[in-house]
Amino acid sequence: MKSPAAIVGLAVLALLAMAAVFGPWLAPRDPAALDLENALSGPSRAHWLGQDELGRDLASRIIAGARASAIAGLTVVAISAALGVTVGLLAGWFGGAVDQIVMRLVDVLLAFPGILLAIAIAGILGPSLRNVIFALSILGWTGFARLARGQALSLRERDFVLAAESYGAPAGRILRRHILPNVLPAIVVQATFGLAGAILAEASLSFLGLGPQNIPTWGGMLASGVDYLLFAPHLSLVPGAAIALTVLACNFLGDALRDKLDPRAAPTLR
Repeated sequence: MKSPAAIVGLAVLALLAMAAVFGPWLAPRDPAALDLENALSGPSRAHWLGQDELGRDLASRIIAGARASAIAGLTVVAISAALGVTVGLLAGWFGGAVDQIVMRLVDVLLAFPGILLAIAIAGILGPSLRNVIFALSILGWTGFARLARGQALSLRERDFVLAAESYGAPAGRILRRHILPNVLPAIVVQATFGLAGAILAEASLSFLGLGPQNIPTWGGMLASGVDYLLFAPHLSLVPGAAIALTVLACNFLGDALRDKLDPRAAPTLR
């Protein structure tokens, strides 16, 4: 990928992955260590991004929060893609009653505002990372299902699929060996955009107090900084910038992958 935006996006996501995996070793200080005497201090040589209302090092907490965002985003996308692609391929291949049932279920779920349904589910189950992942996965699979179904409906009429059918290949083998590999490029692009949406949704739920309470999260830090916005803006600006950069990086990478994997896409100016 020669797009500068894609390179920037890939670099930001690589930093996120490093922070998520090696956070405990990369963090300059203990993210839970208190220093009440220097609470709300701005950036300094000792604390690059400043300190929060309890004197905790903000840079260390941003690095620790990257793990929650990465786990939530990747897990939601993995569950949603696995379920959505499976259901969508089956609906598109078999059609008829199977297709009608699946698509009516998708229509019903899409009739609810996604974030409101996630708030309701997370509120009922209680604040935790596991419940946030479950709440976001309830609706996350629908987009993958619609995409996979459309691709399956188109591919099932192609000559190579008809040839496999004529040789008596079972449906499972055709779906696995012939249709799924041709659907994967579109799924990869959808997953990249889905990762951005999942990270943003996790931050939104954490901002509302529905995320994990025992570990730092970017949304939780953003919520804590709202009360100090006028005289300690770094408490909100730093986690807000982390969320924005990560979401933009996912979108930049998704755009580049779409241009690369879809030969019919019109070239875009970078």
